[in-house]
Amino acid sequence: MSVRVYVPRDTTALSLGANAVADRLHREAAKRGLELTLVRNGSRGMAWLEPLVEVDTPAGRVAYGPVSPSDVPALLDAGLLEGSDTHPLAQGPTEAIPYLERQQRLTFARIGVTDPLSIADYQAHDGFRGLEAALTYDAQHIVEEIKASGLRGRGGAAFPTGIKWQTVLDTPADQKYIVCNADEGDSGTFADRLVMECDPYLLIEGMTIAGLAVGATQGFIYLRSEYPLAKEILDAAIANAEAAGYLGDDLRGSGRTFHLEVRLGAGAYICGEETSLLESLEGKRGLVRFKPPLPAIEGLFGLPTVVNNVLSLAAVPFILSEGAEAYANHGMGRSRGTLALQLAGNVKRGGLVELAFGTTLRTLMEDFGDGTATGRPLRAVQVGGPLGAYLPESQWDLPLDYEAFAAESAVLGHGGVVMFDDSVDMAEQARFSMEFCKVESCGKCTPCRIGSTRGVEVIDRIRDGRDREANLALLGDLCETMIDGSLCAMGGMTPFPVQSAVTHFPDDFRRTAEGEQP
Repeated sequence: MSVRVYVPRDTTALSLGANAVADRLHREAAKRGLELTLVRNGSRGMAWLEPLVEVDTPAGRVAYGPVSPSDVPALLDAGLLEGSDTHPLAQGPTEAIPYLERQQRLTFARIGVTDPLSIADYQAHDGFRGLEAALTYDAQHIVEEIKASGLRGRGGAAFPTGIKWQTVLDTPADQKYIVCNADEGDSGTFADRLVMECDPYLLIEGMTIAGLAVGATQGFIYLRSEYPLAKEILDAAIANAEAAGYLGDDLRGSGRTFHLEVRLGAGAYICGEETSLLESLEGKRGLVRFKPPLPAIEGLFGLPTVVNNVLSLAAVPFILSEGAEAYANHGMGRSRGTLALQLAGNVKRGGLVELAFGTTLRTLMEDFGDGTATGRPLRAVQVGGPLGAYLPESQWDLPLDYEAFAAESAVLGHGGVVMFDDSVDMAEQARFSMEFCKVESCGKCTPCRIGSTRGVEVIDRIRDGRDREANLALLGDLCETMIDGSLCAMGGMTPFPVQSAVTHFPDDFRRTAEGEQP
């Protein structure tokens, strides 16, 4: 009897040698006369265990990792195909691994479990149930479900998704659009990529439901060009979904229509901002637009458009399938549901952690991340990408909640959590923040374009010890000008990491760039 063995095929696993592991398994099994069926699944999101090999057993799937090709013969000798736990790489039952067991996976319940391109596998694990339900509802009912769930945009702005959809639904037009922002460019983030590479039908289902909700018949996934594997998988999944009647002119015989295409970006961080993204999607340079009008009223090609992030749209099938209340029962305050947190930087156990809002940052970094990879004390953490504040230890007991973070001038953003040990120079990190803005600014508004350039120069003077106090005051004024005068979040939020570094790590600005006290 053939044994099913799973080897992931997402970018993280491939970069760590998953294809070579799969090849070695094939060759060793053939040499020994063993029968196995190799399934190329997605990742479970435990990056430190990749490539994670799983084996089907009568008691469920058991895991081994991280596996290299040279480990394969010894694993087979130790009883890999029987699920033996005698090899040092044995992790036991996959679902019982504490990193997974302690999570509340709603959006990511299927990743790593299924073959990403198998529609039968997706259906067998409750896939398309949300779309099947949506096809029985009118548009307003779908929008009401999203409102009742409390879902807010997971791309960073946290705007209520149901209100955005209501605006598009209420705006009359012959053509409306659904645009998925998949230009995942924040440092330390990879949750969007995991959805697209490991569970692509989830995004397709969420976008199709969004189309039914607002009366849009065309959708676009704006994908960053640095994700070629996601492009390949999404294109194949869209073709499969069309063949199965889940996309196209007559959705499951309902007479309703939704078409979907993938469009590649060109590597500009600013195109993660929704109006720049729309400009780029129209074939123009990615420049920020003035608002109003909002994209929900005049968006792509001047027509009503829903622009949502991958994770926002990926949350939708669960809400339609299980009901708004089931989703809203998770979380705290106005932050309902779950948040996909991505542990990166100097962390021992990096990966994806989906939890209900309300867990503390310290729990995330210590219980899941297990501290720093270097073993040195943790000193600072940046949450929410390159525009998020640097948080010192005094703020690590903050609950992961939009309002709690905003009260401390911090952001949850897209859920990226980048950790730094005590060797980090926070003045250098502040300089990096300004330089990042200088490089990535679209150039349309002066506070962002000129302010970031001057900001780098001022920080360099501070680090050189030139008129330090006067330049620290000037840096403070410059930050306030950028916050108040910039056209979009790029210039308006770049000062947040700079200000937090100055406030919480002042000693780092009182030594030279070479680390010497003046």
